[in-house]
Amino acid sequence: MKMRPPATPIINIDPYFSVWSEESVLKNTIHWTGKPNSISGRVIIDGVEYHFLGLKAHGERDIPDMTVENIEIDAFSTVITYTGGGIRLTVHFTSPMLVDDLYYASRPVAYCKTAYESVDGAAHSVAVRLTASEELVLNLKGEGRALAFPAEVDGVTAIKMGNGVQNVLWRGDDDIRIDWGYLYLGVRGCGRVNHTVLNGMYAISVEADLEDEALFLFAYDDIDSIKYFGENLKAYWKNDGKTIEEAIAEAASEYDALLARCNALSDSIKRDALAAGGEKYAELLLLSVRQIMAAHKLVVDKNSRCLYFSKECHSGGFAATVDVTYPSSPIFLLYNPELLKGMLRPIMDYAAMDEWCFDFAPHDMGMYPLVSGQLYGVKRDANGKADIDFNMQMPVEECGNMIILFAAICDAEDDVSFVMPYIDTIRQWSKYLIEYGLDPENQLCTDDFAGHLAHNVNLSIKAIMGIAAYSRILQRLGESDEAEKMMQTAREYAAEAVKNAENSDGSYRLAYNRPETFSLKYNSVWDRLWNTKLFPEKFYTGEVIRYKKELLPYGVPLDSREKYTKSDWLVWAASLADSREDFNLFIDSLWSAYNTMRTRVPMTDWYYADTSHMSMFRHRTVQGGLFMKLMFK
Repeated sequence: MKMRPPATPIINIDPYFSVWSEESVLKNTIHWTGKPNSISGRVIIDGVEYHFLGLKAHGERDIPDMTVENIEIDAFSTVITYTGGGIRLTVHFTSPMLVDDLYYASRPVAYCKTAYESVDGAAHSVAVRLTASEELVLNLKGEGRALAFPAEVDGVTAIKMGNGVQNVLWRGDDDIRIDWGYLYLGVRGCGRVNHTVLNGMYAISVEADLEDEALFLFAYDDIDSIKYFGENLKAYWKNDGKTIEEAIAEAASEYDALLARCNALSDSIKRDALAAGGEKYAELLLLSVRQIMAAHKLVVDKNSRCLYFSKECHSGGFAATVDVTYPSSPIFLLYNPELLKGMLRPIMDYAAMDEWCFDFAPHDMGMYPLVSGQLYGVKRDANGKADIDFNMQMPVEECGNMIILFAAICDAEDDVSFVMPYIDTIRQWSKYLIEYGLDPENQLCTDDFAGHLAHNVNLSIKAIMGIAAYSRILQRLGESDEAEKMMQTAREYAAEAVKNAENSDGSYRLAYNRPETFSLKYNSVWDRLWNTKLFPEKFYTGEVIRYKKELLPYGVPLDSREKYTKSDWLVWAASLADSREDFNLFIDSLWSAYNTMRTRVPMTDWYYADTSHMSMFRHRTVQGGLFMKLMFK
C-alpha cells in the first residue's frame, strides 16, 4: 500500500475487541477510541531480546528495537516486516471478518503468524513472545482487577484473562471499553504461557520457539453481546452451541484455508476497485474493510433471526443508527445483503411497537450494546417511557433512508420477500415523504453539522428517491398501477426541485431559498444507479462542474457553509460523474487526505477539505459508502 494509513489495523473484530497502532513504526497500540490497548511483541534471537510491537515496559530502554522494513495492508491482513539481530521477522496479523460469510463475520478470533529468515547467513535460535495487558479486559487500567486463568484448547497452548467481577452487558456508552468476558491468547502447538506485568499492568503472555514460524491466536468471549429489549443475545458464532475453546481450536486448524479465502476476497475487491477507479481507490477500499466490519456485532434473536448492530463510533455511541446504516450499505449490498437485512430488522421491530406511535421512521435503537428503543432526541422517565424532542428528529431523512434500503435489497437479491412483512409501514413512510419531502421544513438531516436547515435540496432529493424506491418495490409486488402513480409523483417532484434549485452557473443550491449556494447532491446517486432518469443530464453535468470548481486539496466541501467534507458522500458525489477522469480527481483528493492526515486515528469520515484535519468521528461504519462506485456494474 502506497498510502501512509492514518492508523494501522492490527486486531479488528467488533467495537470492543479492537487494536490499532497510530504510528507507522507500531510502537504503541490503542483502541479505536484512542485509549491505550496495550499489547507487546518481543523476539528473542540467540538469547537476546528485541522489541517489535507496542510500548516497552518501564525500565527497558536498553532493549533494542527491530527496524520496520515494510508494512503491507489488504482487506483482512496487516503484514509487517522487521529486520534486526541478523534475521528478517515477518508478523502477519489477520482478522478474518469475511463480509460474505455470516459465521466468520462473527467469530471473535484473530491471528498473528510470525516467521523469520536469516539475513546474515548464520543459523539462529529464535522465539517470539506476545503479551496482552489488562487494558483489553477493563475499561481503563486499574478500573477493576484482571485475573488470569488456565485455558484448555485442543491443539493450542493458551491462557485467558478477564475482570474478576463479571457484570455482563451492564452499561453502554461511546468512549468506553468492555470490562466483562475473557481474552484468550494462545499459540498453535507447544508454547509457554505466563501471567506477568506490563508497565504496571496485569498481563498475560504466550511464548513459542520459531521453527521457521508460529501461529498465535487472539480471541475474546464476551459471553453475551447485545441486550435487546431486556433479553441478552449471543453472538452468531455461538448459534450452534460452540464454545470459545472450540472456536479457537477450529481457527487454529483452518488457518491456511481461511487465509486463502481472505486473500481471495481481498484480491477480488482490489481487482474491482482498480477497474472502477484505479490504485488509489483500491487502497481506500482495502483499508476500510476491517474498520467497517469491526464496528458491528452480529447476533441471533429468539426467533433465530440475524440482527446486525452497528455502533455509531465517536458520534454518540448509538446502536443501529439508520443514517449510519444508509451510507454503509454499498459494501453489504455487494457482498452480503443478509447483513444489511440484519440492520433493518431491529428498526422495523421498534417501529411496530406501541412506543413508536409516529408516522415516520426512528433514528436509532439505543446506546450500544443496550438496545431498547430510540435514544437520540429522547428523554426517558424512571419507568423507561419516552418523551420525544421533535426538534431533534430526522423524519424525511430516516424515511427516505429506510425505503431506499428496502428497494436496494430487493434489487440485490432479485426478490421481494424481505419487504413483504413490512409493506404497511413502508407505505406509511412513503406517505410522509409525499406530504413533507418536496420542500422539507426546518428539520435535521444527517449532515446538519452547521445546524438545522429548512428547504434542503439534497434532503428533498432523498425524499424523491425514497418515493421512487417505493415505486420500485410496488412494481415487484405486482401493483403496477400504484407503482406508476408513485413514479409519476417522483418525476413531478424532481422537475419541481430542478426548477426551484438551479443556480445561474447550472449547479443546484444547498437550499431552495439560498441562491448560488451548493451542496453535494449525493442522494441522487440512486437515480444514476437505477437509471430512473428523474433528474436531467444537465443536473449532473452542472453539479460535477461545480464540484470541480469547489474542489480543495483534500476534497469537495459538504456544502457552502463550511470547508469540511465527508468521505462517504464525497465518493457518492464522485460517482455522479460520467468520466473516469472526473471520478479519479475526487478520489485522489480523498486518498491524499488520509495519506497526510496528522490525526492518527482509524479512518475519519468528517474532516476539513482544505487542511485534511479531522473534524470529528473515527472508526465509523459509514466507510462502507466508499464502495458505492462498485455498485455500477
